Amino acid sequence: MILITGATGTIGSQTARLLIERGEAVRSMTRDLSRSPGGEAVQADFEDPRSLRRAFEGVSAALLLTGFGGRLKEHDQAMIEAAVAAGVKKVVKLSAIGTGGTDDPDDVRSWHVPGEEAIKASGMSWTMLRPAGFASNSLGWAEAVRSGGPIPNFTGDGVQPIIDPRDIAAVAVAALTTSAHDSRTYDLTGPDLLSVPAQVAILAKVLARPLETVEIPIEAAKEQMLASGADPSLVTVAATGWTMLKEVGWPQLSDDVQSVLGRPATSYESWVQDHRAAFS
Repeated sequence: MILITGATGTIGSQTARLLIERGEAVRSMTRDLSRSPGGEAVQADFEDPRSLRRAFEGVSAALLLTGFGGRLKEHDQAMIEAAVAAGVKKVVKLSAIGTGGTDDPDDVRSWHVPGEEAIKASGMSWTMLRPAGFASNSLGWAEAVRSGGPIPNFTGDGVQPIIDPRDIAAVAVAALTTSAHDSRTYDLTGPDLLSVPAQVAILAKVLARPLETVEIPIEAAKEQMLASGADPSLVTVAATGWTMLKEVGWPQLSDDVQSVLGRPATSYESWVQDHRAAFS
């Protein structure tokens, strides 16, 4: 039995579907059973240790995908303790690219470090997946695209290796179902370095319509997020990430998707082609 935490999210739901298509026994953990992507569904919450123990009963491997936020460290620890107590043999953790590159608590690269270290010390087999920015984040622009308004740009011409979430899920499946990827840490990137204007240009090409961007000062974006009720700690982390991308970008590509899947990483343009209906 393979447990998928975060089973209703972008990566969790796709991983669950791929595993089910392979004929694997899958248990999807969610707080809302009506949203389960398939397989056996279990209702559990990171803040409820008893529910986590139930979720892990009879599980041999698990995808650890904890919700990003101020409680990430505690949620990772709760999941690891439940997994160890249940005798789970393998954990695949969804982390983030650049993890360990700083100990700044306001930098996302420090947030996954405690979880990664706890897994390595747990005695379970492990694989760490550290993806770059998701292509699916572009869905946040859909309303602006449909209305003809400009697409907000917080990172200027800073580039990053945008990855198709389906590639992340496929790598997760490989790591969950074979020992070939045990004790490995994978940086998962797409094949191209793209800025927001470059992404928008690709969107415009695929949709065959003109699209524009508008640069938003990071301080203004922070104020808007705080005014809307966003968690201040997440606002600070977002602003730190935007500043890094704007000033230096993330100009590093990895071939880890190719090495695991035996094919090139999916391009951003291919992702847009497959999701063009969301922008129409």
